Amino acid sequence: MNKIFGLALGILAAIGGFVDIGDLVFNTAAGATFGYQLMWVIPIGVIGIVVYSEMCGRVAAVSGKAVFDAVRERLGFKAALGALVSSEVVNLMTLAAELGGVAIALQLLSGLPYRWLILIAVVGFAVIIWVTSFNWLERGFGYGGLCMLVFAVAAVKLGPDWGQVGKGFIPHISQNNPMLYAYFVIGLLGAAMTPYEVYFYSSGGVEEEWSPKDIGLNQSNAFVGYSLGGTLSLALMIVGATVFLGHGISPQHLGTIALGAGDPLGKIGLLLALVGILFAVGGASIDTVFSGAYNLAQFCGWEWGRYRHPKGAPRFALTWLVLLVLAMGIVMTGVDAVVLTEYAVIFSVAALPLTYIPILLVANDKAYMGRYGNGRLGNILGIVYLIVIMVIALTAIPLMVLTNAGQN
Repeated sequence: MNKIFGLALGILAAIGGFVDIGDLVFNTAAGATFGYQLMWVIPIGVIGIVVYSEMCGRVAAVSGKAVFDAVRERLGFKAALGALVSSEVVNLMTLAAELGGVAIALQLLSGLPYRWLILIAVVGFAVIIWVTSFNWLERGFGYGGLCMLVFAVAAVKLGPDWGQVGKGFIPHISQNNPMLYAYFVIGLLGAAMTPYEVYFYSSGGVEEEWSPKDIGLNQSNAFVGYSLGGTLSLALMIVGATVFLGHGISPQHLGTIALGAGDPLGKIGLLLALVGILFAVGGASIDTVFSGAYNLAQFCGWEWGRYRHPKGAPRFALTWLVLLVLAMGIVMTGVDAVVLTEYAVIFSVAALPLTYIPILLVANDKAYMGRYGNGRLGNILGIVYLIVIMVIALTAIPLMVLTNAGQN
């Protein structure tokens, strides 16, 4: 049982990272637009986030330092300040979108007014975070998000052409709209490797007081958690291709996506989908609000962590409370939560190198890691993915402009 609970960090990081509101819409829209042609992107993204999450989790276990500690130490004040500002802006945009997603899910379940549900969600998160330990936060939202597995069941139940699904794992360029195809590739990769995932994951390892004896647990968390997130992403794409593509439906609303599970599984499937979406987007809210507070506290050298009572880390507690209020103010303006999170994903892609370069450097630093540094395979994969990260960072915003954020 302890081993199962020990995997909760990886599951929460994966559910809240791979399957937030943007990924729900983005993966389903990819299937609804290109069928199974983009299936190959998901495993590439999964391998990348597993490689780098394992690195930063190992750094946390061996050195007791989280990612932003490494960013500050290895890049210096000015570069770290740039990384901090960009990460906080993207985190705030993402948090606002996730809160909007939670309110949408609650509205679909209850029928209550949307703006009141935003307020209820923010107050609820503030109370839950204040009174709940980190371990129970990750277990509650992580395992609640497993209701999202209903989409995997729906994908099988829908009976897709598995031969065509298999062909989707072979990279090829779409002939009907290559620019839009490239935009979806960049967006799917960026969503899989978004910075807040590793910020949250590495800080969570410190929260749980990992030590070198927990390196195996770190590897299990990274592999099992993100593989699960990737499986759900594939299922969403299959549902999008099978349910929506043939009818010309663009799934730009959470309720539409939930219908993808309700179509083959009925009311129970629809209810499980909505509950799963609620916990997945709620988990993403936890990830992002903590990531923002972790980053600022680590940059400034403050006491931080939910393993401390708020009185023991008052500036950390104040930071996550302020982030919740600011995000509520943004989403209260009526901005579309789905559109906001898609913009946040694309802008976060541009900041990826500032996150992943220090991780690779520190994972090879003998002063940090001693005998636990990267092996040859880890370095080869790390360098290959660093090249991928540089390419998508340079092309993300131009493609967003050229495709009108995927609308063309």
